[in-house]
Amino acid sequence: MADLFWLNEGQIQRISPFFRSPTGGRPACRQRLLHVIRKGLRWRDTPAEYGPHKTLYNRFIRWSRMGVFNRIFAGLAGRKGQPDLLMIDATHLKAHRTAASLLKKGLYPPRIGRTKGGLNSKLHAACDGQGRPLVLLLSKGQMSDHKDAILMWPSLPPAKALLGDKGYDSNQLRHTLIDRGIEPNIPSKRNRKQSIPYDKALCRQRHRIDNMFGRPKDCRRIAMRYDRCAHTVFSAICLACSVLFWINESRA
Repeated sequence: MADLFWLNEGQIQRISPFFRSPTGGRPACRQRLLHVIRKGLRWRDTPAEYGPHKTLYNRFIRWSRMGVFNRIFAGLAGRKGQPDLLMIDATHLKAHRTAASLLKKGLYPPRIGRTKGGLNSKLHAACDGQGRPLVLLLSKGQMSDHKDAILMWPSLPPAKALLGDKGYDSNQLRHTLIDRGIEPNIPSKRNRKQSIPYDKALCRQRHRIDNMFGRPKDCRRIAMRYDRCAHTVFSAICLACSVLFWINESRA
């Protein structure tokens, strides 16, 4: 069958250290879970070339609960050292289920909220100057950008400056950045009494993080949220970003 996704030998070797056992993840790494994530398929519709669909599903859920995909993304993204520039932004992920099934209580929270656009989640990301994601965070759709941004700071590497839009204009966020030695380059909101100057030419580079969001959202299982549990959605995002941005560049 054409249009199948496979990890080559070099890619498998680069992600193997992030599994708890050296050989535990090797067989399923070859059976590209990215195919299901990109096509938005049900697990039972997985091509037969990947093996039994139940095996793929069970491995994905088990590794998701163990945080395997989170470790892969954090490990690959953390190898690049200290960036000169950071960019931060957020995008919405539409939830395509009934409200009753999505918002019912369970062992694992869905992180889905009600907004004017309906039920959705919000994906926050911090990128380097080349538009490659360094830190990811999934929250409810109605959460404020600058409040969730503060939750990401412990995981961010030091940098000279940070670019953001007006949604990140808050005194608390600016003070947090300055205390860490990062210059905030954020436009002021209209309701701010005294506008804070910023570098407009540098701020134009923010289009790179917008372009970054477009690549994982090409995967239908991410753009159109089918899973209820937040950990499975976030695992799919981490896996997609690892393959799209880091797995082929981790040699450098």
